[in-house]
Amino acid sequence: MEPTAIITAFTGISFIAYGINSFVSKRMIREFKRWGLAEKRKAIGVCQCIGGFGLLLGFEFNIAIPISAVFIIIMMLVAILVRIQIRDNISDILPAIAYVLLCAIILYDHLYG
Repeated sequence: MEPTAIITAFTGISFIAYGINSFVSKRMIREFKRWGLAEKRKAIGVCQCIGGFGLLLGFEFNIAIPISAVFIIIMMLVAILVRIQIRDNISDILPAIAYVLLCAIILYDHLYG
């Protein structure tokens, strides 16, 4: 399996897991409140699942990869901004930055690889 395929599968599965946790994890529910996004928690969870499933569907339907990668990049850039606004530590922001980079790699490979 190519490195980008591994990154794509990892990112897709991660976002599906994050999306599901947005609905069921008490810790995630508390985090959404802390972020000031409690009323948007379910919508964000659905968006995370869509992004994750989109990346995985991209293995079968190639067009889904760039759309999903851009979608996740946008979500993670907003997450970074929210975390900066609430003055989170850099260690709390790093996962969102990492996912922006992973999706940028996925997108670049898909477009130019």
